Amino acid sequence: MTLWHLTRAIAETARICAPTIVEGLVGKLDEPTCDARLDSWSKAILRQARVELSVVGLENAPVGETFVVMSNHQSLYDIPVLFQALQRRVRMVAKKELFMVPGWGHAMRMAGFVEVDRQNRHKAIRSLRHAEEALAKGTSIWIAPEGTRSETGELSPFKMGGFHLALSAGARILPVTIVGSRDALLARGFKVTDGAKVTAFVSPPIDPKDYGPGRRKELMEAVRRAISAHLAYGRV
Repeated sequence: MTLWHLTRAIAETARICAPTIVEGLVGKLDEPTCDARLDSWSKAILRQARVELSVVGLENAPVGETFVVMSNHQSLYDIPVLFQALQRRVRMVAKKELFMVPGWGHAMRMAGFVEVDRQNRHKAIRSLRHAEEALAKGTSIWIAPEGTRSETGELSPFKMGGFHLALSAGARILPVTIVGSRDALLARGFKVTDGAKVTAFVSPPIDPKDYGPGRRKELMEAVRRAISAHLAYGRV
């Protein structure tokens, strides 16, 4: 990442992390405050890189419904893109390594993000229970079923955790396809390219109740098809 973008990103992140940690420790942190901070942070990150974001199909995500949001994952810029594209309370399921970042990790916990340890099945199951509780309270949960960023832009194999969550919580899955974020920053890249045109395609929700626990693989394939369908269209 270029030095200017890294410096600004750190500054923006510190700006929302510090008060979030303090208010969380004294018991004065609330979800609307976290929502506002995440909104301002994601706007600033995209603005600094001059990302042009378009959203297609937002009408497929009815206001007031809580979803398990599943998207492809190509770039670190997917995170601010999702916050700006969906315009609702969203928290992400993230690998434990992100929670080890000083300041940022603690603030994520305080704000209700869900930590998952892929190497520890017991902890992973407990994390999904926390996500289920958040869904029940009206927070949509974003999970990247690929588990990590794709280096080629093509969809990697999906993991089952998010589908277990959707089935257990009884929440519909909202497939989202992000196109163009890797033009801003590649999966393992360090150089930010300004002015990327990014499109978030929001597909119609998929109800896991139509499949049930015995057809999890079919459910996974249905979500995969919905996400991959827009990858071929490129940017609008």
